[in-house]
This record gives sequence, C-alpha cells and structure tokens, in this order.
Amino acid sequence: MADAVEAVLEQWRRECPDLDVSPIGVVGRIMRLSRLWDKEIKDFLGGHGLEPGEFDVLSTLRRSGEPYELTAKAFLRASLVTTGAITLRVDRMAAKGLVTREPDATDRRSVRIRLTPLGLETIDRILPLHLANEARLLEGLDAGERRDLAAVLSGLLESHGDTATSTGR
Repeated sequence: MADAVEAVLEQWRRECPDLDVSPIGVVGRIMRLSRLWDKEIKDFLGGHGLEPGEFDVLSTLRRSGEPYELTAKAFLRASLVTTGAITLRVDRMAAKGLVTREPDATDRRSVRIRLTPLGLETIDRILPLHLANEARLLEGLDAGERRDLAAVLSGLLESHGDTATSTGR
C-alpha cells in the first residue's frame, strides 16, 4: 500500500510530466510526519498535564544540569523560542509551581529561570515516558534505519545552518 504522498506524486506526474516532482516525495513526507508527530506528542503530553512548550522548558532546564536554572538570555538561545513566548510560558509554569523566575544576583537586569522541586519531579517522571512514546513513533524502523535517518536529517539541518553553534547548544 502506498502512502498519501505517493498519491500526490502520481497526480503531479500525470498532470505535469515535464516537472521533477521528486522533492515532494521527501519534503511532503517530512511535513506529514511532522504534523502527525506533533499531534501525537501534544496528545501524550496533554495526558500528563503539560503542553509541548512547557515540556520544552522543563527539559531545557533539566538538561542544563544542577542547579537546573538558566538566565532568560541563555534559555532563549537553548530553546529557540521568542522572548514574548517564553515570558508567557514561564508565567504559566510559575503559576503551576513548576519553575521560578528570580533576579540574577550578578546582573540586576537579568532574570534566572529555575526548576522547582515539583518541576524537577515532573520532568524526571515524564521524560522516560516521553522517550518511550517517541520510540513508539519510530517502531517502523530498525536501529540501523534510525541511525541512518538521523544522520541524513542531521546533514540536511546542517546544510540549512542549523548547527550546535548557531543554536547555542
């Protein structure tokens, strides 16, 4: 059975036989997977009382290491969200008791975002479940295919300038 993108490709090949429509085979599939996986991940996290953006905040702070805090500026570099988006997100998460926002002791113009004990417990509880969910999303691939796909996608991201140094990670 062919996937939905193959049907689109067949239609374009029929209607425009002189055009190379092969990019749709890759880009279309990545976009469809992105939409499908975004929904799956959103539903999974919602079942645990989190939005994807909140999970991003918790995981960014957790992987920063003890004391699980970052300045707002460092957080923005690490998470690739806008200042306005992070302010609203952190406000909502502070109201839930997951993070605190405190003035930086060394720079009064800066604030530090820190996991609370509840935030740390939440990310440590949900992260293994989240990883198992992501593994489920990749069930159609064996370990070698996963490594190959990761390498190809990494190369594609790098070719578009998305590198560790460009993201601050």
